Amino acid sequence: MTASRTAERYDVGVVGAGLAGLTAARELIDAGLEVVVLEARDRVGGRTAAGSLSTGDTIDRGAEWIGADHDRVLELVEEFDLELCEQHGAGVDRVAVAGGLFDHEDRFGALPEESTAELRAALERIESLRRDVPLESPDEAPDAERWGGTTLESWKRETMATGAAREAFDAFVRAEFTVEPSAISLLYFLAAVDAGGGLEIPGESTSATQEYRLAGSTQQLSDGLADDLGDAIRLSEPVRRLERRDDGVTLETDDGAYAVSDAIVAVPPPLIDRIDHEPPLPARRQGLVQRMPMGAVIKCFAAYEEPFWREDGYSGSVLATDGIVTEIADGTLPDGDRGLLVGFVAGADALEWSDRPAAERQKRVLEEFGRYLGPQAADPLAYDDEVWSKTRWSAGGYNAAMTPGTLTTCGDVLREPVGRVRWAGSETALEWRGFMEGAIRSGERVASEILEDRSARGS
Repeated sequence: MTASRTAERYDVGVVGAGLAGLTAARELIDAGLEVVVLEARDRVGGRTAAGSLSTGDTIDRGAEWIGADHDRVLELVEEFDLELCEQHGAGVDRVAVAGGLFDHEDRFGALPEESTAELRAALERIESLRRDVPLESPDEAPDAERWGGTTLESWKRETMATGAAREAFDAFVRAEFTVEPSAISLLYFLAAVDAGGGLEIPGESTSATQEYRLAGSTQQLSDGLADDLGDAIRLSEPVRRLERRDDGVTLETDDGAYAVSDAIVAVPPPLIDRIDHEPPLPARRQGLVQRMPMGAVIKCFAAYEEPFWREDGYSGSVLATDGIVTEIADGTLPDGDRGLLVGFVAGADALEWSDRPAAERQKRVLEEFGRYLGPQAADPLAYDDEVWSKTRWSAGGYNAAMTPGTLTTCGDVLREPVGRVRWAGSETALEWRGFMEGAIRSGERVASEILEDRSARGS
């Protein structure tokens, strides 16, 4: 981009056309503002992404599940007349830990009795502690400094003694956060659990985050929002440079420049560092960006003639630590012609296996499917996977997580504007952080902030 090129002028420029950016843009356009949305990918949706298998079955390569309390998502489902399907849950769950394969009607009850009691006590302790963490300012928790300096791995070892309980907890953390317990602090974990609606403790919790899915992919949510925005969206235009001024912001891409009064950056935190900021970001904001790496996950899909595991009395739900597959879920839709299993390789295993040949990865994943759900699971009609760490404009998944010590040193600037630049995205959500619901709410938040600020400025 040359400095001499004439900049297009808008009231607001949005960087990123995921659910957060699209939501913010629609709110602002509805308020009468001129908005441009700049998206690096050749599609909208961000970490929602539709795909298909060789059998023709539609899959969600990215975010998939919807909770009963995800009000904003459910409103969009109704608005766009999408088909909501209940997640299948009937049957026996399986847990593979400490060299054993255990069955039970809930996954944690499948462990040996002593380990089950130990793990349940640990989860109940987390539920109690997270209530002491202020939602808007977790760094002000009573024991913030101590919790912020304690890795979740250390807390686990102090709290649980049996190998099976520890391994099951590891699998839970990998499945929910796609990182190892050693990579995050106890404080960040508590804050994230709190922002995500709490833990699901078998037999007790009312939290439900995976009750529904969409027939035809959650990509439809982003597509519906994009249809409302029309030519306000510019695809395949990654923002290379962001220049802040007292009276506005200039966003530069390979194709042009956009002079805006206010800007919203709605991309995964690590990608903020790929933009050349002028002047440089404040030190603590820059430190935050550098200390929020993305998690690592490979999402795996296997299609079968039918969901055979149900006939065997299994739910299709597996939690495991004995291989590279951390979790398996039944991905079959109610009116689907075939059965579908969805598996996840997460954390350190995802980092290692992301660089392995696709055929080797498929062989290993299907071997483990077969070990947990029978030989039929190892022989699908079709297989595919999505390696999110190699997805250029996401750099990982599901979300970015703060490293130990980050929340207490610079976590308070997560949502703090820098000049006329505001930050959105699932990681910035006050509620339902890490979910599509959180992304949508973060978009609503920044749109509201801009409208209030413009009103105060008399714009």
